Amino acid sequence: MFIFTAKVNRKKLILGAVAAVLLCGAAIFAATALHARGAAALSTGREPTGVKTNDDRITYLASYGWTVESQPISVEELMIPQEFDDTYTQYLQLQSSQGFDLTKYCGKRVKRYAYAITNYPTGEEGVQAGLLIYKNTVIGGEVLSPQLNGFIHDLKKPS
Repeated sequence: MFIFTAKVNRKKLILGAVAAVLLCGAAIFAATALHARGAAALSTGREPTGVKTNDDRITYLASYGWTVESQPISVEELMIPQEFDDTYTQYLQLQSSQGFDLTKYCGKRVKRYAYAITNYPTGEEGVQAGLLIYKNTVIGGEVLSPQLNGFIHDLKKPS
C-alpha cells in the first residue's frame, strides 16, 4: 500500500478551484455560442455564415429552392431597433420559426438584400426574397409579395 501526501498552499488551492470553475464556465459559454450560431443552420440545414458576395446570397437562396435574378432589386441599410414594439411581433415570430433571433442584433446596422424570385410555385410575378445580413451572416429572411393583397412567409419554398 502506498500513501501520498502533499503540502498545498491554501491560496494556490483556492486559485486552482477558481481557475477550474472559470474554465468550465468558458466551455459552457463556448458550447452555448456554437449552438446559437448554428441554430439557423440546424433548423434549415443551411449555414448562415460566410455569406459575403452576391453569388453567396444567390446560392443561399438556391438552397431553399429559389431561382432569383442575378442582381438584387434593392439593397438597404437598416437599423434593428433597440426595443421591438407590437408591430414587430409577427415578423419576429416568422424569423424565430426559421431559427433566426433578431433580438441579438438590437441597435445594430444590417443590410437587407431583396431579390426578384423567378420560380414562385404559383407563377405569380413580383415576388421577392429578402435576406438580412450582419457581418457576412444571414440573420433573417423572408419571401413576400408587395402586391395589394400580398403575403409574407419564411424562406422555405411552398410545395
